[in-house]
Amino acid sequence: MPIILSIETSTKGCSAAIHQDGKLLSISELSHEKSSSGMLTTLINHVVKVASLTFQNLDAIAVAKGPGSYTGLRIGVSTAKGLCFTLEKPLIAVNTLESMALGLSHFDSSYLLCPMLDARRMEVYCAVYQSVTLNEVEPTQAKIIDETSFSDLLQNNKIIFFGDGAEKCKATLGVNPNVIFLNGNQYPSAKYVGILATKAFGMNQFENVADFEPYYLKEFMTTTPKKK
Repeated sequence: MPIILSIETSTKGCSAAIHQDGKLLSISELSHEKSSSGMLTTLINHVVKVASLTFQNLDAIAVAKGPGSYTGLRIGVSTAKGLCFTLEKPLIAVNTLESMALGLSHFDSSYLLCPMLDARRMEVYCAVYQSVTLNEVEPTQAKIIDETSFSDLLQNNKIIFFGDGAEKCKATLGVNPNVIFLNGNQYPSAKYVGILATKAFGMNQFENVADFEPYYLKEFMTTTPKKK
């Protein structure tokens, strides 16, 4: 029965959780902006203590690999890799969007799930999954949303859109009767990362710790002053 520490820093908040054989033992979450860098280590120490474990009791470290915030992902992956090197434990990487979909997989199988994370302007990071089974219908991608987005799928399916990127899509997509937006933001959570990580552990799906990098999906964009 593997004991896994999971780390989630894909968005403005962060969370850490301990699972044993897929069962949640402890979790600690913060949703404040920029909380990842200052509080992640505190959250990790807290969940290990609450679960009445030591770090040596862990069988693996799991991290949400992205897509998401460039800074948040860099912090989460760096922390996870540091723990793996120090403790000599394997690393498991979980797709952030898939973990979000898992959180809503209790919806009837007739629905499709589309987690969305805010990118830039009308662009979002998204994927589409079948509810319950989480079979991938559309792969993870950076998508610019317009009136034609998801039109093929929406002809015969009801799609639930959620996450911090969904809010800005309401005016564009909300006219379609097969579109459903959930109230409030459904943020990624280590609670669901740990469940997927347990499955990956059983299949020996581990990353090369030295070479692993976050799944940024696209290059980090920044603004630099023009040279005079």
